[in-house]
Amino acid sequence: MEWQPDEQGLQQVLQLLKDSQSPDTATQRAVQEKLEQLNQYPDFNNYLIFVLTSLKSEDEPTRSLSGLILKNNVKAHYQNFPPPVADFIKRECLNNIGDPSPLIRATIGILITTIASKGELQTWPELLPQLCNLLNSEDYNTCEGSFGALQKICEDSSELLDSDALNRPLNIMIPKFLQFFKHCSPKIRSHAIACVNQFIISRAQALMDNIDTFIESLFALAGDEDSEVRKNVCRALVMLLEVRIDRLIPHMHSIIQYMLQRTQDPDENVALEACEFWLTLAEQPICKEALSGHLVQLIPILVNGMKYSEIDIILLKGDVEEDETVPDSEQDIKPRFHKSRTITLQHEDGEGEEGEDIDEDEDDDDDTLSDWNLRKCSAAALDVLANVFRDELLPHLLPLLKGLLFHPDWVIKESGILVLGAIAEGCMQGMVPYLPELIPHLIQCLCDKKALVRSIACWTLSRYAHWVVSQPPDAHLKPLMTELLKRILDGNKRVQEAACSAFATLEEEACTELVPYLSFILDTLVFAFGKYQHKNLLILYDAIGTLADSVGHHLNQPEYIQKLMPPLIQKWNELKDEDKDLFPLLECLSSVATALQSGFLPYCEPVYQRCVTLVQKTLAQAMMYSQQPDQYEAPDKDFMIVALDLLSGLAEGLGGHVDQLVARSNIMTLLFQCMQDTMPEVRQSSFALLGDLTKACFPHVKPCIAEFMPILGTNLNPEFISVCNNATWAIGEICMQMGVEMQPYVALVLTNLVEIINRPNTPKTLLENTAITIGRLGYVCPQEVTKKKKDTCIQCKKLSGVLQPQIPDHTLHCTGPSLILTYCSNSPTISSRTKKAYLETLLCIAT
Repeated sequence: MEWQPDEQGLQQVLQLLKDSQSPDTATQRAVQEKLEQLNQYPDFNNYLIFVLTSLKSEDEPTRSLSGLILKNNVKAHYQNFPPPVADFIKRECLNNIGDPSPLIRATIGILITTIASKGELQTWPELLPQLCNLLNSEDYNTCEGSFGALQKICEDSSELLDSDALNRPLNIMIPKFLQFFKHCSPKIRSHAIACVNQFIISRAQALMDNIDTFIESLFALAGDEDSEVRKNVCRALVMLLEVRIDRLIPHMHSIIQYMLQRTQDPDENVALEACEFWLTLAEQPICKEALSGHLVQLIPILVNGMKYSEIDIILLKGDVEEDETVPDSEQDIKPRFHKSRTITLQHEDGEGEEGEDIDEDEDDDDDTLSDWNLRKCSAAALDVLANVFRDELLPHLLPLLKGLLFHPDWVIKESGILVLGAIAEGCMQGMVPYLPELIPHLIQCLCDKKALVRSIACWTLSRYAHWVVSQPPDAHLKPLMTELLKRILDGNKRVQEAACSAFATLEEEACTELVPYLSFILDTLVFAFGKYQHKNLLILYDAIGTLADSVGHHLNQPEYIQKLMPPLIQKWNELKDEDKDLFPLLECLSSVATALQSGFLPYCEPVYQRCVTLVQKTLAQAMMYSQQPDQYEAPDKDFMIVALDLLSGLAEGLGGHVDQLVARSNIMTLLFQCMQDTMPEVRQSSFALLGDLTKACFPHVKPCIAEFMPILGTNLNPEFISVCNNATWAIGEICMQMGVEMQPYVALVLTNLVEIINRPNTPKTLLENTAITIGRLGYVCPQEVTKKKKDTCIQCKKLSGVLQPQIPDHTLHCTGPSLILTYCSNSPTISSRTKKAYLETLLCIAT
């Protein structure tokens, strides 16, 4: 007998649904408590599905809310639903998928998808066939509701639908969907394309078997009057460009013409999807050949798309010029993720390089809107196309640029400055003749009355910072630096942010060129501490840290220390141990401590102790969580990582002065635990600290070597490049301190190091560090490393005069170092820096 609700129970549920729509906090809390109580009764879910599907006398928001509460119950407790309850819910969903209300149809579709995602596709065999059959219904609501549910299932379970586990239902579904591309309803056509689109990137076999029909059907819909259909057509073509360009090449001219039209579509969502086409095409080998003849049309379209829309300006409060006193909303502040320290061995000239395995995210726009939009996509497309076409782009751009950059309308002028920034990387060589005139104009734009113009001028100037620094300082560097510092103290928060970021880029490029202006720079940055709201304060820390990295020991002057340290220490004292604002402050202090060296001594003890406490707290929380995950939260290990990195900065900056701090702490015990952490970034920072402590105060490290070396050997794994790099560096530092006492540990590490140096495509930094560490091992323990044979092996004889991609490992146990020295000197395939590393290695072994 079919389940029927008890009237009293039904009224109770309805009252609960009404109460849950109340804005009152106390009422909401009472609703949550009542929901938890009712969830103890399995047939409560029957009441919820009944209200959603059968109680048509109720208003739609209440019915929909009932379905959404049921969806949450399915997500949390579906495995505990008795079979009769689960069956009743499934049956009601399928019987009511054609509800007259679009809101209720959509809610039922979400509920079906949630049940399916709980592994129910295998145990609900009638679902897909029934939904596909309902597509044939003459009732529009039933067809549309079924398609809506199918689209959600395709989005959530695309891999499963193309698997043997379900007997590959796509073989039936894809041809079925294609039939509906010609349906009279635009909503149905849109659903049909969206369903098929889910299977393009994965190259589902059922779609590949019907690929020509699919492409022909897309072409037939190219001029559809419905914007949602056009958007899905554009999305399909962009994905096909990525995975089946072979099928598009014969039609490429027509597709490009179509995308030129759609990138100007009056519906911005369609234009955005079409604009993605140029980004994807730029990654294809055929880009230059396919697009060369169309640049004259494409470039003005992209440039036009880079203007702020009216909605953008409203969202950005573009008419608000001064807002520095308005507190930041916390949701405006993006979460920060700390990048662990990667160490590069320094050569005799004292210069290290950043490892290329560090993947820095660079913004290709001014980051004015967090959401991806047509302006950002157009700018990104112009950027990548500039990198494809280089200076060939300029004849199409320069005539436009002049009109934009000097336009009286600030919106157009602003877009011109963005264009100039977007092409900076790709067209730099061709732009050089114009820069002596353009850079002063851009510097003048830093004083524009519109904040959004000042903001974009900061970003664009940062893109040309390398050229600015290459000119005589008085020509452009000094005026740019002066104006950027003024903008750091701008009354508009967006301009402050852009100026701080741009100045950090200038610092990286100028390095010690900034030394003469340090007092002026520090005055400005320190003044900003009292001026900035929360979000920009975090960016200010980055600017100060970058300055310390760029000028190094030149910062170690009493005058500069007196300016810089008090505000930093004040912030340090204000922040609690669990405050994530510690991340950027710790990163900043790490750079400052390294730069100030002995100048940091008066501040080092409380900073050191707090870092040790942060590491200890995080390790303790991790242990409690691993033992009782139900009772304790997982720790945020970034606290530990930034603390380890600051301890590295202290050890590097203070050198031997850190000895007493280490002696009075348990850092070596904590370090032993950190080196074995499951998180690669923790191990990476641990090995960096180990290397720095080895250099600064080896007597404290030496008693731990027997425990540390096996862990270091295990981490010589190129799968984690930065971890491996730091472990390699730490081993090299340890062996220089240990000398001949390194003998027992050579076997633990040498095989892995040799394997790394012989791997194809080993990143340059790791290759160099590995070569130098092998050399250092050979220097202190020559017998253990070389194990020379009496006769030169046949392979080494063959090697004479032949250039090989890497040094083969057999050379490490042969008497042929001179042959390899010849190889290093003559090879055109490796950099001079890498040659030097190999030479150092083999000279050590030969010695």
